[in-house]
Amino acid sequence: MSSATIPPQFEIVDRPLDTQMTISMGPQHPSTHGVLRLELVLDGELVVKATPDIGYLHTGMEKLFEYKKYQQGIVITDRMDYLNPLGNNLAYVMAAEKLLGLEIPERALTIRVLMCELQRIASHLVWLGTHALDIGAMTVFFYCFREREKILNLIEAASGGRLTPSYFRIGGLMMDLPAGFENRCKQFLNDFPQAVEEFHKLLTGNKIFQRRTQGIGRISAEDAIDWGLSGPCLRGSGVNLDIRRANPYSSYEQYDFEVPTEPDGDVWARYMVRMRELKESHKISVQALSRLQPGPVKADAPKVVLPDREAMKSHMDALIHHFLIVTEGFDVPAGEVYLPIEASKGELGVYMKSDGGAKPNRVHVRGPSFVNLSVLPVMSEGEMVADIVAIIGSLDIVLGEIDR
Repeated sequence: MSSATIPPQFEIVDRPLDTQMTISMGPQHPSTHGVLRLELVLDGELVVKATPDIGYLHTGMEKLFEYKKYQQGIVITDRMDYLNPLGNNLAYVMAAEKLLGLEIPERALTIRVLMCELQRIASHLVWLGTHALDIGAMTVFFYCFREREKILNLIEAASGGRLTPSYFRIGGLMMDLPAGFENRCKQFLNDFPQAVEEFHKLLTGNKIFQRRTQGIGRISAEDAIDWGLSGPCLRGSGVNLDIRRANPYSSYEQYDFEVPTEPDGDVWARYMVRMRELKESHKISVQALSRLQPGPVKADAPKVVLPDREAMKSHMDALIHHFLIVTEGFDVPAGEVYLPIEASKGELGVYMKSDGGAKPNRVHVRGPSFVNLSVLPVMSEGEMVADIVAIIGSLDIVLGEIDR
């Protein structure tokens, strides 16, 4: 791969304010990845100042949690970062499980890892396809969505849903994997490395793509830490931090994988981190699939989850038990907890407070897209206006999670 020659960055000329122009980019602009509006102050084609304006998609999800029983709140999490719904499910249910002190069966933990890594790949594929499309490379978009469709078919087979699966439950899973799922998953994992090589051939060696990304939107490791960046945006500045390693959950400590980092802190570095993460998530998925052993997928907690049908004395007992769980819910011991996971876009943390009732007293989400977007003004200042779309794409934001 040849390195592109990066032209020197222009300096903002100190001119009178009447020579500058303020424009709105968005909220209808396709390259803002949702209803994001940017107020740009331009000096010619140079960005003097960029101010994100959010809130167009506000839904009050965190307040809605207070009106839903714990299991009912899972469907809300699907609609935050709708490209990483299973990751949202996981952070929420693990917070409740920590308050309840539940022990999750090994098979359920392994399936959670497998599904979350497949979801991470699917999320990165949407980022890759749309990021390339923003810069003008259309073919990659179709190749990415071809592979994503295969993953969504697997998620649909397991949960019945594609975009909003709500597959994880407090205490385990909604249900076990269907017959034939493992063979279908193995076929996808066998074919996926070839697809990654196709992505690299189409994009990584493209000199136009290199010149549009290398040296653009730089942020140092120190500034990335100060701004609270996480995930690929942080690792693209050379900071080796991954919650799956630093604070393992769901048995991630038992898996062999690397944490990709790149030192340059520009759009290209964040691109390369995610491209390498595709391979690492594939590696974890292969290990999880090989670790699957027969066993229960729900905790031994009859007040929280519906036991397997074999454990019920009769069909009527099962119906009554299911009715009580759904309508009455279950009480969660009083307390508060913060549970972070490594989502596809960075640290996704759920703060949950219980007063001992059947509904949470407070739920707050620390979303990675919201925090990562805050650094956009720093990355944009002094860049060309045409580079704004490349910088936004490198952050991999989703407005459903930002506005919540």
